[in-house]
Amino acid sequence: MRLLLDTHIWLWALRQPEKLSRAIRRHIDSPKNELYLSPVSIWEAYHVIRSKKLRIADDFSKWLDESVTRLRLQEAPFDFTVAAQAGQIILPQSDVGDVFIAATACAYDLTLITADEQLLNCSWLKTLPNA
Repeated sequence: MRLLLDTHIWLWALRQPEKLSRAIRRHIDSPKNELYLSPVSIWEAYHVIRSKKLRIADDFSKWLDESVTRLRLQEAPFDFTVAAQAGQIILPQSDVGDVFIAATACAYDLTLITADEQLLNCSWLKTLPNA
């Protein structure tokens, strides 16, 4: 399965795996699945760390490299296709990060792992709930 990790799922997998359901942990740990991360999630994580809501021991670049290696993450590029797809997405909450992450899932035909109810309620988005 080709899976896109929502930002909070990525951070939970790294820092608080107990927040992930057993099923989601199996999906993330399975070498049969391809795991993707959007650069938007990296940008969101940087701001969470910068605001000191999340503390890391190393510098951000080193932490990011270790995260990518540890979880076997592939880049789901933020490109013209994603930007064009984002222009067609309207979410009630209007969280720009969510819009771009949903657009990435659609553009690359990925299943989004999320606990975000707003995204889980989008019938046009392939999701895998953290439940």
